[in-house]
Amino acid sequence: MFDKIALILVIIGALVWGGVGIFGFDLVAWLFGGQGAVISRIVYTLVGLAGLWCISFLFKKNDVIDND
Repeated sequence: MFDKIALILVIIGALVWGGVGIFGFDLVAWLFGGQGAVISRIVYTLVGLAGLWCISFLFKKNDVIDND
């Protein structure tokens, strides 16, 4: 469950950065009152922590069972 939440947050972060890169528009800042607003900083922090957590996915063994 925690892995899925982290992955969703990373995807949201990627979409936000895509918006910044392509359109120069920060959706999180727009929604929550600027980059310095407390809630914006919380969202940025959660996305950053989720990104760090997702690094562990690179080192996990694949749990898929091959039934050949």
